[in-house]
Amino acid sequence: MTTNYKNTIKPVLLILLISSIGMGCKKLDQQPQATANKAAVFGSQAGLELYTTSFYNILPTTSAVIRGDEMCDYFARTAVPDFIRAGAYGPQNSSGWSWGDLRNINYFIVNCNDPAVPKAVRENYIGIARFFRGWFYFEKIKRFGDVPWINKPFDVDDPGLYAARDSRTLVIDSVMADLDYAAAHITTSDNTRSLITKNTALAFKSRVGLFEGTYRKYHTELNQQSSANTLLTAAATAAQQVMTSGGFSLNTAGGTDKAYRNLFNNQAVVPSETILADIVDPALSILNDANWYYTSGTYGARLSFIRTFINTYLNIDGTPFTNKAGYQTMTFPQEVKNRDMRLQQTIRMGNLTRVNGGVQQPAPPVFSYTYTGYMPIKFTIDDASMDGGARNTNSLVLMRYAEVLLNYAEAKAELGTLTDADWNSTIGALRRRAGITGATTTVKPTVADPYLQANYFPGISDPVILEVRRERGIELAMEGFRFSDLARWKRGKLMEQIWNGFYVPALNTPMDLNEDGVQDVLFYQVKPATTISGVTYVNVAATVSGAPNAQRLANDTFGELTWLTTVPRVWDDKYYLYPIPQADLQVNPKLGQNPGW
Repeated sequence: MTTNYKNTIKPVLLILLISSIGMGCKKLDQQPQATANKAAVFGSQAGLELYTTSFYNILPTTSAVIRGDEMCDYFARTAVPDFIRAGAYGPQNSSGWSWGDLRNINYFIVNCNDPAVPKAVRENYIGIARFFRGWFYFEKIKRFGDVPWINKPFDVDDPGLYAARDSRTLVIDSVMADLDYAAAHITTSDNTRSLITKNTALAFKSRVGLFEGTYRKYHTELNQQSSANTLLTAAATAAQQVMTSGGFSLNTAGGTDKAYRNLFNNQAVVPSETILADIVDPALSILNDANWYYTSGTYGARLSFIRTFINTYLNIDGTPFTNKAGYQTMTFPQEVKNRDMRLQQTIRMGNLTRVNGGVQQPAPPVFSYTYTGYMPIKFTIDDASMDGGARNTNSLVLMRYAEVLLNYAEAKAELGTLTDADWNSTIGALRRRAGITGATTTVKPTVADPYLQANYFPGISDPVILEVRRERGIELAMEGFRFSDLARWKRGKLMEQIWNGFYVPALNTPMDLNEDGVQDVLFYQVKPATTISGVTYVNVAATVSGAPNAQRLANDTFGELTWLTTVPRVWDDKYYLYPIPQADLQVNPKLGQNPGW
């Protein structure tokens, strides 16, 4: 049985607490006396391993993984997030300024010095602690920008508790130093992909370096462009170390139509590609709610991909889909054919079937869930018995080799040093795994895609950077990277994109979405007197019960579906950082507030 170390944390902390305060008293009226001191934890390898297990609570939960892209540009959802509604979000309802996990880490690092434990063993566990400190601080930097750098456990009267914030430059330099130490000293090996190893630290370093290098490059208001290339070089170097370690490769088992999704919907992780994962264990009732979240019409945000993003998936021959004449008016069954095979492993389409009541049944997009017609399936299991509650038995990836390839390719592209050989082994390899053929899998592009420029990156003329960004969006869709990517590219305005869906040629005309001969959905403004059994009827009239209708067609009686255009989404550059929560600012005014808040 595979142990999910993250889910043993609470018992472990209880053991530590009991050990540290003591539980033995001869008389009820005596004060408890400590039966253990620091040596009980820090004086043995078992104690160090037990303590560092508590750090895994910092990693995202399965719930957070599933919802990682809940706020981003390519998903429509039930309601517009308050964060991007003018006047709906501010310091009074901000969150995330919490530091308890950091004190736990710093306490360990400061006290892990007992000579009874061999130096190399201590350094291994300090390396793990410093990895988690790097993880902790990276999340803080992404959310708040400048934050206090703290590398010791504060006492309650320590004046550092009320210090001002340090610069993001100091904090990022410190994070990179922590990750360098981790990569140099961690000796833990792990085939379960649930533990931190040297390659985990290197892969994460490539993530941090890429984020901060591009953030500094494109956020010119920081006046830190001169240091961007140093971070990008560090990202590329760390990624290359993972690539040449010999420990990882892209999963191709199952063929081009299954290999990609197999990474996300099986209980056993694919160790060749997975670097770190949230492991499920049905025997311990450690499950997740992916099916419930991505199928229920009442639970969750009902995330639905928008058509503008779906259009970025290439044709199977490697050419842009948007080069096809008339792509704008293609219906759903037409537009999804002969595309990048990741599309059919990301949304419901084609001949997808699901088990329902023990019977294999066709599974077209369901409009009791989706707003756009592009219904996600990447994390789900094709078994309807898991659609209610936390019943999913699939482990969820936190870090994988494909991201390392993308980090390497993007860092090199931004540096202007990506070669055809680099392209072939990174972007090309990902595309070949997805069944794509043609020169686009072997050599760098030389022509910029006008669709990507017009709809996503009008300030980018380099075709290599454009294509790397296309690939990153597709390969890592739903994995929690998108908002951070938009932030570092300074493309927050993409959060204002219209939430559009597939093309509807006419009202009152039933549509067969998977071409199985059974009609699935009909759009109307006046509901027909006679209805077809099994068909979902969707009202796209201008008003419903006297109020503006959230679901419309772009041209009233035909055109792309649109959702929630009635609620404005307004991007302001202050949204690149969250506000310092008002309550914390009142406690320590020296923190200052982020610009615009």
